Amino acid sequence: MNRLSLTLSRGIARVTESPLGRYQSAVIRIGFAATWLLFLLREFPHRQELYGPDGPWSWDLAQQLTSDNHAFTALMWSDGQAWFEAFYLLAILSSAALLLGWRTRTASVLFMVGVLSLQNRSVFVGDGGDNVLHLMSFYLVFTRCGGVWSLDARRAARQEEARARGERVRPDRVGPVLWAVLGLVLVGVTLAGRFDNGRLVPALLWTAWVVLGLWGAVQRRAGAREPRILLDVIANVLHNGALFVIMAEACLIYATAGWYKIQGSRWQDGTAVYYPLHLDYFSPWPALADLMSSSGTIMMIVTYGTVMVQVAFPFTLFNRRVKNVLLVLMMTEHAVIAVVLGLPFFSLAMITADAVFLPTSILLLLGGLAARARGRLTRRDGDGDRALPPPRSPEESTRGRVGFTA
Repeated sequence: MNRLSLTLSRGIARVTESPLGRYQSAVIRIGFAATWLLFLLREFPHRQELYGPDGPWSWDLAQQLTSDNHAFTALMWSDGQAWFEAFYLLAILSSAALLLGWRTRTASVLFMVGVLSLQNRSVFVGDGGDNVLHLMSFYLVFTRCGGVWSLDARRAARQEEARARGERVRPDRVGPVLWAVLGLVLVGVTLAGRFDNGRLVPALLWTAWVVLGLWGAVQRRAGAREPRILLDVIANVLHNGALFVIMAEACLIYATAGWYKIQGSRWQDGTAVYYPLHLDYFSPWPALADLMSSSGTIMMIVTYGTVMVQVAFPFTLFNRRVKNVLLVLMMTEHAVIAVVLGLPFFSLAMITADAVFLPTSILLLLGGLAARARGRLTRRDGDGDRALPPPRSPEESTRGRVGFTA
């Protein structure tokens, strides 16, 4: 009984004391934000046809659909062209902010609003990668994904260095202003009756706004040690739970995809991969597709290998070596799909989902290489080979002392 109690207490302490998978959560933050940002930029010339009020899927049709399925989309708040252009720009800016890790908590909420609004506006536009991004944008709101590799982390580290030198750190001004502006927007939208199509997202937006305000107020009070600890524990539990859900979601995607493929006759006879290579819609490089499909043996190996890897992956998570081998195979497969079938955003979304299972040592190695490459590009003497900051979140390294961070 004592051993069981000790094990249980250690498990509870591990879940509540600190956010797990800081580098993994940072990678998925960067990956999904980059995927959505690149998509929005690529489709910028075609934004009217995809999501505009006068597009093929008109504003009236979208309003009829959302009134039936109660899907949240801020684009239904107005059918004006100015509102659409402003919201599309907001989606781009929030994606860039989340990618860079600037005001990550607020950026993650705005990122979710942008993804849900645009995708729910035209539900017939997109592929499986958009479905993954749709789900992950919701889960990212609950993670502390700005702890490393972010502007928030760099700002917190600089504040900590300034305190260590005995310098006075100026209080944060941007956070409270941003919080107040978003609060006014929420009040205006609520009073205008725009939140009449479902309750989940509006409740989440109001909860996030209240929590951010509470967090900022507690951080500013010098003697509020216990409230800080309580909020930190709650944030850690939510982060770790959301990260577990993201991992479970990725496993579920591969497991269901693999088992559905087993039931298909083309997957059973080993020819399923051959047919997409010869569809005009999925053949940006016809010569490359013909070269790959010229060997029936290769097609059969790829077909059977895809099914086996997808079905087996969830069962290999407890064997690190086998899991890492399958991760390399799946990421390689999605990279090939991006080039051969012309599905870059689908592949980037799936590679990002896979990255949540990467070992921290590999991520640190990649981060070090990226830091050195950045140092060489910026030509800053002595900065190119500087190591990454220690794996501590800004909330941990400046707990109880940093100002409000929206």
